[in-house]
Amino acid sequence: MKRGRVVLADDHAIVLEGLKHILEEEFDVVAIVTDGRALMEQVQRLKPDIAVTDISMPLLNGLDAFRQLKASGILTRFVFLTVHPDVTLATQAFRLGAAAYVLKHSAGAELLTAIRAALRGQTYITPHIANEVLQNLMSGAANEEGPTLTARERQVLQLLAEGRTLKEAAI
Repeated sequence: MKRGRVVLADDHAIVLEGLKHILEEEFDVVAIVTDGRALMEQVQRLKPDIAVTDISMPLLNGLDAFRQLKASGILTRFVFLTVHPDVTLATQAFRLGAAAYVLKHSAGAELLTAIRAALRGQTYITPHIANEVLQNLMSGAANEEGPTLTARERQVLQLLAEGRTLKEAAI
């Protein structure tokens, strides 16, 4: 069986090192990046099978990177690995077409299970929030993400959340 090609994205070096160590026995880790813009560049350039990404990252969060890549026609399957047990974020990720949502406090075996499922074209939701996410998806709850922002408005909001000044965000 062909080894899956994976891009890893997280803004914490120690997390990336640990993920690489866990995954490299079974998958080809083709790139490691620390922000959402670099994630977009590497996914567009390498066209990996899977992107394992955090949601909270500098320059562009994982959900917005996924949204933009999907709009550009990229077929890479996204596995979100995050500290956020937020049902609304998970629901939003799946509405966008995510393949998996795993919490960082889970064991490495759960991440491997999620990646294998994604490679088979299946969906994986961490059991910790699965019931609530499924209820939201079936009921249509969390369908409204709040006010719709343009890509530039989301970018400015991201920069402000990172502590940039208004002047820096406006450039």
